[in-house]
Amino acid sequence: MNKGLQLQDYIVFLIYFVIVIAYGFWVYRRKKSAETTSTDFFLAEGQLTWWAIGASLIASNISAEQFIGMSGNGFRLGLAISSYEWLAAVSLIIVAVFFMPVYLKNRIFTMPQFLKTRYNDTVALMMAVFWLFLYIFVNLTSILYLGTIAINNLTGGSNFHLIMICLAAFALLITLGGMKVIGYTDVIQVLVLIVGGLITTYIALTVVSEKFGMGKDALAGFNQLLKSAPGHFDMIFDKPGPGATQQQINHYSSLPGLAMLAAGMWIANLNYWGCNQYITQRALGADLKTARTGILFSAFLKLLMPVLVVLPGIAAYVLYQKGELQTAMLTNGEFREDNAYSAVLGFLPTGLLGLSMAALTAAIVASLAGKANSISTIYTLDIYKKYFNKESSEKKLVWTGRLVVIISLLIALAVNWNDTLGIGGKGGFEFIQKYTGYISPAIFPVFLLGFFWKGATSKGAIAGIIGGVLLAILFDKFLPGLAGNDTFLYTAYQNASGGFEIPFLIQMGWVFFFTTLLIVIVSLLDKTGRAKGNALIVDRKMFKVSPQHWVLITIILLLTAVLYARFW
Repeated sequence: MNKGLQLQDYIVFLIYFVIVIAYGFWVYRRKKSAETTSTDFFLAEGQLTWWAIGASLIASNISAEQFIGMSGNGFRLGLAISSYEWLAAVSLIIVAVFFMPVYLKNRIFTMPQFLKTRYNDTVALMMAVFWLFLYIFVNLTSILYLGTIAINNLTGGSNFHLIMICLAAFALLITLGGMKVIGYTDVIQVLVLIVGGLITTYIALTVVSEKFGMGKDALAGFNQLLKSAPGHFDMIFDKPGPGATQQQINHYSSLPGLAMLAAGMWIANLNYWGCNQYITQRALGADLKTARTGILFSAFLKLLMPVLVVLPGIAAYVLYQKGELQTAMLTNGEFREDNAYSAVLGFLPTGLLGLSMAALTAAIVASLAGKANSISTIYTLDIYKKYFNKESSEKKLVWTGRLVVIISLLIALAVNWNDTLGIGGKGGFEFIQKYTGYISPAIFPVFLLGFFWKGATSKGAIAGIIGGVLLAILFDKFLPGLAGNDTFLYTAYQNASGGFEIPFLIQMGWVFFFTTLLIVIVSLLDKTGRAKGNALIVDRKMFKVSPQHWVLITIILLLTAVLYARFW
């Protein structure tokens, strides 16, 4: 087992760094002859191919949250955590078919712009400010912190602040070139991410095979995982009954069986992939055919992701149960499931460890760059241009966007310097899910009804946003104490701390339901708002799907069905 990075690993990593920066500079210089416009910088309008869009979507989505957090969940929960990835593939189909036509037909460049077009300036400004705080203080900071922890562990654990600065600087270099540079460098990032991830999984499976006396055979290693940890290959957890263990309760609380498939998992995925500036921005500068193909390409890649991030976690679990990785799973003397991925990386030979670290860095930097660009886009186009400098030139907008990128990364560095938000104490995955989950079931109904119901009004949207967040807090913090632990709406389970809580994905389902109901009621009562109508163009012809896209959609759905049928 390799105990640390060697010179060859650093050389491999340095080569990766130089290639990405050089390629990004070349892409930037190709456009240098003409003045960079705001749509070039923020959207790369008409310049990203379908494969660049698909790769950028995945590169921006897969980060330390998945490699570290989801691999850790693979250690604890097993393959069931793959529901986030496999249902995301189906969610991307819905986004490609129904959401993108609305955005592109109405020339929507940002999510606040959609809310302004569909509702009014108040709704748009409210969400623009909220998204800025959420993206900077939750997403950007947690990605940077988790990424720094992962790389720091691989390099010996003594360069935390230097690594954090280097990651931010690397992301800054990519981001300042604009969305075109981000999109095309993401192709390299995804290639390295997938190759490095597959190598890591292969090595992990061969190590399992070796430890169980079957030689270096990855397939035998996988079969041993099925034999040694059959419960880790159940996709659906049964609802705990009388006499259930705390572990069974904890598993169900994290992934509440069929209930999550009925509500919460879809809300989380559709909101993330369809109503998230950070994600949709990749396709908003393309034509509909290119955007759809790129999104469906990313759906194929999502089906592959559990192989890269979940299987190594399950392998770490089996090895740990056999007496291996006892030290590698510790941080400051305490066991942490989030160490599963870095523990498995320790088995990689010299050189390949450097490649895997490059893959991890690729995921982190791509997410940081994408998030910083989205922060810049929302502030510059939806706040600065609209409220501070309406007559701003294209050059001014671009430089304002670049300045916002720098400021947002500096804020993330300052917040993370001493872990001011306590991300390390709570765990990055939990941190992100908790704070984004408070808003997802409140925001998604606003978008969904805005797309497909002409009667939704701005007053209904505002009531939904405010009421939805309050409902999320009520379900999470107070409802079991007020209404009891077992009602017709939910069952609250005792957690490790002794308190009772409703499974998070079930909370999201009910908050979504009641928020939708609230928006509908307020909108129906708002006769003045309904009389104004809305400026959004929506017609059935927009949703027509080409035969080529139908083939792709059918293949994705069949693959998803096969995976669930095999591991149900």
